[in-house]
Amino acid sequence: VQLQASGGGLVQPGGSLKLACAVSGFSSDYFSIGWFRQTPGKEREFVAAVIWSGGYSYYADSVKGRFTISRDNAKNTVSLQMNNLKPEDAAVYYCAAGRGTLAIKESTDVDYWGQGTQVTVSS
Repeated sequence: VQLQASGGGLVQPGGSLKLACAVSGFSSDYFSIGWFRQTPGKEREFVAAVIWSGGYSYYADSVKGRFTISRDNAKNTVSLQMNNLKPEDAAVYYCAAGRGTLAIKESTDVDYWGQGTQVTVSS
């Protein structure tokens, strides 16, 4: 399984960014893809996840109403649209995947990690 994250960058507070995760290597549709983020000195925290087969999505309370996770089955990608970004959203964002039918919401649920992509929110 390979996860290739892209789309990070610098954005002003209130701005938007879209992250993408290219997914490959799963032999069935029973997995979920999620995004986690981490800042120096802190634990990696859950941001959002989507169950691949059903499209059900889940969000951390801190991003509800601002972030949207979606999947494109044809392109095997998962996107994270981030709107109204705040300075506290700045972090390294990681794409992650877990086997099974439940959404990954904890780092311990993750079976595969992609590389991180930096999101900086600053004026």
